[in-house]
Amino acid sequence: MTAPPRPPSSPDQEIIGAGDPHVLETRTDAERLAMVAAELRTGFETLAGTAPAVCVFGSARTSPDHPEYDLARRVGRAFGEAGWSVITGGGPGTMEAANRGAREGGGLSIGLNIELPHEQALNRYVDVGIRFHYFFTRKLMFVRYSRAFVLFPGGFGTLDEMFEVLTLGQTDKATDFPVVMVGREYWQGLTDWMQERLLGEGRIDPADLRVISYAEEPEEIVAAARAGIVEAG
Repeated sequence: MTAPPRPPSSPDQEIIGAGDPHVLETRTDAERLAMVAAELRTGFETLAGTAPAVCVFGSARTSPDHPEYDLARRVGRAFGEAGWSVITGGGPGTMEAANRGAREGGGLSIGLNIELPHEQALNRYVDVGIRFHYFFTRKLMFVRYSRAFVLFPGGFGTLDEMFEVLTLGQTDKATDFPVVMVGREYWQGLTDWMQERLLGEGRIDPADLRVISYAEEPEEIVAAARAGIVEAG
């Protein structure tokens, strides 16, 4: 006996699973297009004029008593004091810390939240917040309104955004974004692998990795982001 289609757990699952007999379709394509257009319009209108901005990624699971939380807070503050807006995914952990620091430093604190099966609310340090149904509309806002990316240790979401940014630059779909990695011990294995396997086997060009740099202290991170923008320009 064939099991009935299951209700989708999110709008992303609903749109990706459209036509899949195992996923219940709850919208028409016209309704999906209207939702996508509404999210894009909201993002464009809300974030218009937000520049310069840095996007800070990192784990939502970082506890407030973890050293990474304190460092992300100090990094957000340093960017705020330097006149930058700070964009995060708007959630807890490292994102909250960066938003908190941005507000403390006098910068605009922005959170681009995502609807998940397990609720993730905007953290309380966000000044401008948008809640997205779709990952792909949210990702566009990250790369459209950010001029540099700072990566703290994180999971799949952080890795996804990192490779998205690198791919956009490699394929000339966007100008190169400086990517500043925080926590050499955490990232070194991955970047060594990219050097050894991707670059070593000719799957990417040397220029594809030149946007990546390491920095550990707030002032160094701000300087690396600025230097990367100058070099890309």
